[in-house]
Amino acid sequence: MMQAQVHCLCLLILYLTIGYSQEGKFSGPLEPKTFSIFEGQEASQVIFQFKASPPAVTFKLTGETDGIFQIQPDGLLYHNRALDRETRAVHKLQVSALDAQGAIVEGPVPITIEVKDINDNRPTFLQKKYEGSVRQNSRPGKPFMYVNATDLDDPTTPNGQLIYEIVIQLPKINNIMYFQINNKTGAISLTLEGSRTLDPSKNPNYNLVVSVKDMGGQNENSFSDSTSVDIMVKENIWKAPKPVEIVENSTDPHPIKITQVQWNEPGAQYFLVHKEKLPRFPFSIDQEGGIYVTQPLDREEKDSYVFYAVAKDEVGQVLSFPLEIHVKVKDINDNPPTCPSAVTVFEVQENENIGSNIGTFTAHDDDEENTANSVLVYRIVDQIPTFPRDGLFLIQTYSGVFQLAERSLKKQDTPQYNLTVEVADKDFKTLCHVQVHVIDINDQIPIFEKSDYGSLTLAEDTVVGSTILTIQATDADEPFTGSSKILYRITQGDSDRRLGVDTDPQTNAGYVIIKRPLDFETTAIHDIVFQAENPEPLVSGVNYNTSSSATFRLIVTDVNEVPEFSERVYQAKVSEDVAIGTKVGKVTARDPENLDISYSLRDNGRGWLKIDPVTGEISTVARLDREAESVYRVQVVATEIGGSSLSSIASFHLTLSDVNDNPPRLAKDNSGLFLCHPLQTTGSVIFEATDDDQQSFRGPQFEFSLGSEILQKDWQVSKINGTHAKLSTRHTNFEERVYNIPIHINDGGRPPLIGTVSLPVTFCKCVEGSCFRPAGHQSGMPTVGMAVGILLTTFLVIGIILAVVFIRIKKNEGKDNVESAQASEAQPLKN
Repeated sequence: MMQAQVHCLCLLILYLTIGYSQEGKFSGPLEPKTFSIFEGQEASQVIFQFKASPPAVTFKLTGETDGIFQIQPDGLLYHNRALDRETRAVHKLQVSALDAQGAIVEGPVPITIEVKDINDNRPTFLQKKYEGSVRQNSRPGKPFMYVNATDLDDPTTPNGQLIYEIVIQLPKINNIMYFQINNKTGAISLTLEGSRTLDPSKNPNYNLVVSVKDMGGQNENSFSDSTSVDIMVKENIWKAPKPVEIVENSTDPHPIKITQVQWNEPGAQYFLVHKEKLPRFPFSIDQEGGIYVTQPLDREEKDSYVFYAVAKDEVGQVLSFPLEIHVKVKDINDNPPTCPSAVTVFEVQENENIGSNIGTFTAHDDDEENTANSVLVYRIVDQIPTFPRDGLFLIQTYSGVFQLAERSLKKQDTPQYNLTVEVADKDFKTLCHVQVHVIDINDQIPIFEKSDYGSLTLAEDTVVGSTILTIQATDADEPFTGSSKILYRITQGDSDRRLGVDTDPQTNAGYVIIKRPLDFETTAIHDIVFQAENPEPLVSGVNYNTSSSATFRLIVTDVNEVPEFSERVYQAKVSEDVAIGTKVGKVTARDPENLDISYSLRDNGRGWLKIDPVTGEISTVARLDREAESVYRVQVVATEIGGSSLSSIASFHLTLSDVNDNPPRLAKDNSGLFLCHPLQTTGSVIFEATDDDQQSFRGPQFEFSLGSEILQKDWQVSKINGTHAKLSTRHTNFEERVYNIPIHINDGGRPPLIGTVSLPVTFCKCVEGSCFRPAGHQSGMPTVGMAVGILLTTFLVIGIILAVVFIRIKKNEGKDNVESAQASEAQPLKN
């Protein structure tokens, strides 16, 4: 009895100490309530003080009390020992108010106790040791096994959130991880390096130590557990099969299985992918990995195929790299030999020796080269005519080389032989036709019709391409053959190759043509020697002599020519800051008549350059400016002194390299920059700078700073990039007016130049985000008073003018009336 009284006294003291007597917060009427209590709290913790109206005198607690929850007669609800969420997460209780006789006068009302979780349980793996296997070259990131751990704490709180990690890999070669784990699911897969490197022949077994932590692994007080994982590496069976050979034009029923691929695990889906675009793709694959040819193949159409086999999982993800499949179409002898042309023509000179090669006859076979199917055998089966005898020719059995078999031929006997050649492979024979033309031998030399073509005088400016002479030689060999065709060449008198001779193929006439301009100053007289020759070599014992040559004299007369520059365009490059008088280039010209030359400049618009009229040296006479003109172009005039004063023109281009001679400036007008007044918080405006100097490939790299230290308490400048900066206020206490802020902009050049600019910032009232500026007096505009005065004065002047006009009109009317009256008195009345 004494112990119970002491317990109640303790509860009362605790109740009063922690403030449960405050009405509404920790006490109140008997009504449904829900309370949340952390597990593990000390015993004798007061939960709530229920109150009931008479005739209720005591309270009763029922439901899932588990001997932990109790209520005092005065309605004080408490728990007498620590709660455990893992035992019961929610307690459903009922509280009733009783009268003195124990009868329920109020309730029962439901009371819910939610036990809130604390991290009082460590995670544990479901197994102390796991075993798994993986194929080499498996797809990285695809799980091949899982480890699992549980935690009795609330999984909806960090207490029950588990994080997995591989802490040890054995062996660990070159400090490279071959395995990875999904830190949330515990799925173990290969890394990219593991997919490439794992080889069961080198290391068939690996051991991992995997840890798990609760609290999401983010708390140093989190609990952890570890387990061992043994992994066996299996050989990859996803390998490209050996190349396949398929006999062409097979008559067997199709499709025919030709090879097989297999993924490391069941359930894969297989596909074939073309490597090249084909009009038809004669292969297929089934879902067991069997690859089939679907129709007969023709090696002569295509002798090999390359394509890929791909394995995908159930959602269409590629499981690994594709396998390259090679198919070779095996040849059969299904093509007869073919002749190179309808008729093959050979030529043989009439003096050829016995055994001489006439030519090579090459037939073709579409079957595979270097096989028995394409080996060809040649044989002459007919000769027309057989005069002077049959068998004049022979052909090498395998090479097809034609030779003379008997005697030398005579064109006057027979100019042409028709031969029939049999070409055979092991199964087929084809007849081809060959013509052998007997041609005349080159035993006659060309002979000029005359040995001297006299002389000709031409001006040196005669047009290139002009025909100046026709020469003629004849040849007694057979017409229109290499033995009778004549080629002319100049052997003397034209070392500069200014002339050429073209031959008429029908008449063998030679046309002497000017190929390059004549030059009196170089050669005034050309003593030409022509040589006539055949393209076909002369037979042994016959040589060209003086009959095959002729002479001709060409006299070139002088024409006054313009000076000639050594170059059409002269180029130079200097820095734009070179001193005045600096030599920047030199031009040279030559007069063909060796007259002296005077140089001058034309189109020297900026007057930057001058030229020495004698030497052609070009120098500066003014300051150069790359920003005004980066490439300065002038024309140089070379005029001959004396003679006809002819001149010629060349171009001189002077490229100016940049120096840092322009300070930075604002890129545009910034008068529209404003901040809304009054400022609610610090504000900023953005401005842009530019520089007229040539910029590097990275563009300008300006540095920005305030132009006065005094302004630093109110303003600050910060760089955004190489061309833009931000001017910001340091406080909000600004007047409603325009502030002109000096800004230093440093271009960072060599030497660096600093431009100081004034940036106007207007503080004004804003309407809908725009600056509102009340109209005020502007310079040159009248005030309101002035405007009213001017308007009144204008009205007064107009009134005076109208009054004067009106008075004059009245006076004129009165005068007219008097005159009318006087006229009436002077004239007698008429009846």
